[in-house]
Order: sequence, then structure tokens, then C-alpha cells
Amino acid sequence: MVEAALATSGLTLPDIDAIAVTAGPGLIGGVMSGVMCAKGLAAGSGTPLIGVNHLAGHALTPRLTDQLEFPYLMLLVSGGHCQFLIVHSATKFQRLGGTIDDAPGEAFDKVAKLIGLPQPGGPSIEKAAKSGDPKSHKLPRPLLDRAGCDMSFSGLKTATLRARDALVAKQGGLHPQDQANLSASFQAAVTDVLTEKTRRALVQYLDLAPNSPAIAVAGGVAANQAIRTHLSDLAQLQGVQFTAPPLKLCTDNAAMIAWVGLERFRLGLIDDLTLTARPRWPLDTSAPAMLGSGKKGAKA
Repeated sequence: MVEAALATSGLTLPDIDAIAVTAGPGLIGGVMSGVMCAKGLAAGSGTPLIGVNHLAGHALTPRLTDQLEFPYLMLLVSGGHCQFLIVHSATKFQRLGGTIDDAPGEAFDKVAKLIGLPQPGGPSIEKAAKSGDPKSHKLPRPLLDRAGCDMSFSGLKTATLRARDALVAKQGGLHPQDQANLSASFQAAVTDVLTEKTRRALVQYLDLAPNSPAIAVAGGVAANQAIRTHLSDLAQLQGVQFTAPPLKLCTDNAAMIAWVGLERFRLGLIDDLTLTARPRWPLDTSAPAMLGSGKKGAKA
């Protein structure tokens, strides 16, 4: 892979200024493999090594694509994470809230499986929802009755399961239109929750009186057009710039890690060969743990 990337770019290893590598969070086997490969390249070539937080890659993508000025509000919404961050700098992230259980992308995958749609669940549900009725099933909007920016999607997944079971009990199975209606109802519920919680996060962010107020959304779920449209409409209503990366930069990619590496390199933030792979690595280490505190540390 490294050889192919160098060949495509027309560069050789001595031409490289620094080597950026995802050092976490994530499944430890894959993260460790990447870190060890990067260490070997750095040691062998004498090139500076920069460990990157995977979440920072998503959070700083708007700097790569749209040159956003600090501070901006970020909704990082993916298969494993969902949180609101005020991005103050390339190294300072303030968490305003996040999911207390399933991330939206995880919920999309699980619901798709429940109603017989292929994986990955996000694109499958979005496609099916286009021909469905979002009001066909009365699904909950969790935590909208609770102040703040925290979210929950586990109960919504369970409610969709019960709606599916009711249909199966009534008619002996699911028809394609049932899949479309369940998809549309579920997608509408997730969109409503994300939109309202974003509105609340914007209030806190705008209290900082930023010179160029902006909200960005990144992560795999940011590819969902219904969610993008609602967030864009909200931003326009609030008089705030809205940014969403191109679809190919929403899901995990090497460009976002390279960009964070560049931002850290400019600040002189270089790692040495003691860099370790981390399964968990919150961006805002000053915020209380929301998920998975234990031997491995807080997930978020």
C-alpha cells in the first residue's frame, strides 16, 4: 500500500516531510499494525513520526476541505461515535455532548439487519426510505425531553424492532413497502434528534461570539442526504455557515489523517518511537467519561 501510494504520487520516501499514522481509537489489532508500520518507516528513513487521533481526523476535515477558521462547531457522527465538539484549535476540542449508548451509524446498521436490508446499513436505509412514509410508524425521539446535547439511539432501535415484530405477527413477514416505511420512520427519528440537539449545541457555541461562525458535520453518517439537508437548513436559519465534506471524505480515509499530521507538524508536535496504539482516546480528556470507562479508559 505504501509503495503504491508513493508510486501514484510520484514521490520517494526521502521526499516525505513526516509520517502521520492513526494511533487510536479503534480496534487494537488494526491500529497496532498501522503504528508499527509507521514506526518502521520512520526509523528506517529518519523521518519525523506523528501519531494522530482518528476522531481528530474527522473533526479537522473541514480545515482541509473548506479552510474553516477556529473555533467552529463540529457534529462528529459515525458508526462508532457521535458527539458535539467546539474545535478551538488543532489540539483543543471541547465536547458539549454525545451519545450515551449506540452511535447513529451503529443504529443504522442494526436496524438494517433487523428489517432485512444489506450492510452497510446507512446507505441501505437511506435508499429504502426514499419510497417510504416517515409517518407510518410512531417512533420515539429519545432524550428530547432532557436538557443538553446528549443523545441516545438504543431505545429507538428497540422501538423499530417492536414495530417490525408487530408487522410480522400481523401479516406473517415484511413486504418491501414495510421495509421502506420502517426505514423512513427510523431515519426521520434520527434526523429529528440530531437536528434538535444541534440547535442546542449551536446556542452554546454562539455564546463564544466567534468571528466566522460555522458548523460542520463529518463521519460516515454525514453522507446521509436527509440529515445533511436538515442541518443545512438549521444553519441557514441561525445565520451560520454550514460545511459537510465531500462524500468520499465522510467515511474513514487517509487524507484526513495526513491533514491532522500536517497541522501537528506545523506546530512542532512530533512523536518518538515510544508512540503506542490506543483502543480508546477521547478528544476532550477533561470531560467526564460518557462510554466505556474501565481498564481501556473512556471511549468518549
